[in-house]
Amino acid sequence: MSVSLLIITHDQIGSAMVDTAVHMLGVSPMTINVIAVRREHNPDEIVSQAEDLIAKSEATLVLTDMYGSTPSNIACRLRTNHNVRVVGGINLPMLVRVLNYPRLSLDELADKAVSGGRDGVLTCKTEQD
Repeated sequence: MSVSLLIITHDQIGSAMVDTAVHMLGVSPMTINVIAVRREHNPDEIVSQAEDLIAKSEATLVLTDMYGSTPSNIACRLRTNHNVRVVGGINLPMLVRVLNYPRLSLDELADKAVSGGRDGVLTCKTEQD
């Protein structure tokens, strides 16, 4: 099963992360769509746009930014589709981890996203610490 990636974030956060990750990897190993949510957007229209993108894919992993925010709430409305998984709290380590495993199943990719996001958050200590 081929999994595509849908990123739903505030403004250009998603686009900037995708640009950075693809630059780091040199290629995008999977289909990525980004929806930038702005204050003036109608959430119902964004849900419809996202559903159209999801319909074009066998399975979709949705990554969104801050849980409980408008982009996250839009993403969570997409969970009624059985071929969709939603992971909140996107960060660059999460995105790079997902892009490094494009052939995994939807559930395995969702797990990789969570572990990449979690494992990519560290306290940077000095040599004295």
